[in-house]
Amino acid sequence: MDSLGDALALFRHLDEHLVWLVQTYGRWSYAILFLVIFCETGLVVTPFLPGDSLLFAAGAVAAVGSFDLTSLCALLVVAAVAGDAANYSIGRTLTVRWARRSRLVKQEYLERAELFYRTHGGKAIVIARFAPFLRTFVPFVAGAARMPYRRFGFFNVVGGLTWVVLFSSAGYLFGRVPFVERNFTAVVLGIIILSLLPATLGAWNGRRRGATR
Repeated sequence: MDSLGDALALFRHLDEHLVWLVQTYGRWSYAILFLVIFCETGLVVTPFLPGDSLLFAAGAVAAVGSFDLTSLCALLVVAAVAGDAANYSIGRTLTVRWARRSRLVKQEYLERAELFYRTHGGKAIVIARFAPFLRTFVPFVAGAARMPYRRFGFFNVVGGLTWVVLFSSAGYLFGRVPFVERNFTAVVLGIIILSLLPATLGAWNGRRRGATR
């Protein structure tokens, strides 16, 4: 690495350099992946880091023996859950204090956010896991909206576990298929769409039933 810019570029496109990472850093590669997933989910200022594509690529690299899939999934589930928990804590401890003292934020908006997270917060936490950028902001807003931590924690674990295992396993099974290698971005996008489809259909059906009452 010749500069800080080179280092940032590496982290932003780490999914494209995993083989080099393993060859260069060996077992430390696990720690680097942990850090990237934690920051991508846990820090509002780093939503640009790879998430879905990194998990998929890591699974593909595991398929050739460079990672142990079980250890990889276990470690990255911890990173994902810890990241969301940290993001929630930041939103709760910082944003809530400022917002409730500021005249720029109407209490009505805070109350609406709290009502939404009491009613739909669980779904939002899980669904956001599969939407880049959203998964960085939703736990932060959940903390700001004072979603009960016990409820948040449950759906945080469910979402983190499902997200990591789904994408890593998909990479492990299909990442070395020639068609997938040639159309990596399109395949990842397709997985995201498919993973969101059941929740989207459920929300649409719920809204339609509400409209007919």
